[in-house]
Amino acid sequence: MSITENVNLNDFYTVLKERHSVRAYDPSVKISREEMTEMLELASSAPSSSNLQPWRFLVIDDPSLKEKLLPIANNQQQVVDAAAVVAVLGDLKSYEQADAIYSKAVEAGYMDETTKNSFVERLQSMYGGLKPELLHQVNVLDAGLISMQFMLIAKAKGYDTVPMGGYDAVKFAEAFNLPETLKPILLIAVGKAAKPAHSTVRLPIGQITHWNNI
Repeated sequence: MSITENVNLNDFYTVLKERHSVRAYDPSVKISREEMTEMLELASSAPSSSNLQPWRFLVIDDPSLKEKLLPIANNQQQVVDAAAVVAVLGDLKSYEQADAIYSKAVEAGYMDETTKNSFVERLQSMYGGLKPELLHQVNVLDAGLISMQFMLIAKAKGYDTVPMGGYDAVKFAEAFNLPETLKPILLIAVGKAAKPAHSTVRLPIGQITHWNNI
C-alpha cells in the first residue's frame, strides 16, 4: 500500500468514527443545491438490487416547507433548523428504467445488445410480477445502502446528518403530493451541528459476531 493510499484510508476511518447522529443544527448554515446535488450523485454509486437504483430523492430546503414537515415528523426540531431534509423514496416502478440503465451499460461497453435485451426482459418480468409490498421491501434495503453512503459523504464534506424514521409516512405522501408509486422510506436532516451529538456506545463485536454457526 502506498503512502497516499494509507492517508486516504486513515481519512476514511476518521469519517466513519466521527459520523454521529446530530439533532441540534445551526439554522444559519445553508447548503447550495450544487453541493447537495454533488453529494447525492456520489451517494448514487451505492449498490442496488439488479442495479435498478429504485431510490428517488425529495430535497426539502424551503423554510416554509420544512415548517410544513415539522408536525409530520413529530416536531423534531432538526427538521426546521437543518439546512435541508432529504426524503429518500422508493420507486415501485423502478424496473421500468431497466432498459435505460442497461442501454447505458451497452454504450459503455460493459455488455452487448443481446445480453442487455435478455437482462431487461427478465428483470421487467420478475420485478413487474412482484406484489407492491415485496417491491417495497427490496426498496427499503436499497434505500438503507444509499442513505448510509450519503451520510458518510456529507460528513466527509464537513456536514452532519441524522436519519429519521419517526414520521408519518402517509401524511408525508399526502402533504408532498407523492404519486402512489413513490413510497417514503427515510428522512435525513443535513447541515452543521450547533452542538455535538449525544455520546453513544456499541455492543462488543464479539457479542454480535459468530463464525460459521450460531
